[in-house]
Amino acid sequence: MRQLRGQERAITANRQTSWSFADAFVAENDALRWARERAREAGLPSVSPGTGGALRLLAATADAKAVAEIGTGTGVSGIYLLLGMRPDGVLTTVDLQPERQQFAKTAFREAGFAGNRARFIPGRALDVLPRLADGGYDLVFCDGDRLEYLDYLAESLRLLRPGGLVCFEGVFADGRTVDSAAQPAEVQRIRELLRTVRESQELIPSLLPVGDGLLCAVRRG
Repeated sequence: MRQLRGQERAITANRQTSWSFADAFVAENDALRWARERAREAGLPSVSPGTGGALRLLAATADAKAVAEIGTGTGVSGIYLLLGMRPDGVLTTVDLQPERQQFAKTAFREAGFAGNRARFIPGRALDVLPRLADGGYDLVFCDGDRLEYLDYLAESLRLLRPGGLVCFEGVFADGRTVDSAAQPAEVQRIRELLRTVRESQELIPSLLPVGDGLLCAVRRG
């Protein structure tokens, strides 16, 4: 028993180093570095390499041809999604700020993707998503307004084909999700999202400890 406790202490002591190593494991190309720099200049968050690698893997595993993204940013997550998608796949990406999408267009081009591989739609996600086709998507990636995450979930269940994936970025909220202290409304909504996804009979969920937390779920057939 003493030996087991020692092993547990060793795992705890090295866990942060291991997570940091895993999150930086994926090598990034010039286009991704360029998009990250534009995000930093604009004061925008972007997915970590570990989160990006997970998105690429999930898109490839789903053999995704149609992906919807909420929150284009400067194109970091979009590049990762496109890298995992089928060569004829199309990414539909929504953002409230059209100027951010201009950066993403440049980044996608620098990454070698043809212009017809991405469809850019400016606007509020909850205004745009109802116009997208029912059951027409293999994966939906949500990285928009945390207060709207539960609404994105409802729309995603409509948009996804059976066996499709929905993913939510930033569900750790910099550690606030598990902090017992009083938290703002967006953290309360994330907690509600986590409970809803975990308890849903329509979804098979997993919470990945990459970046700031990536909540993923497969829609049952």
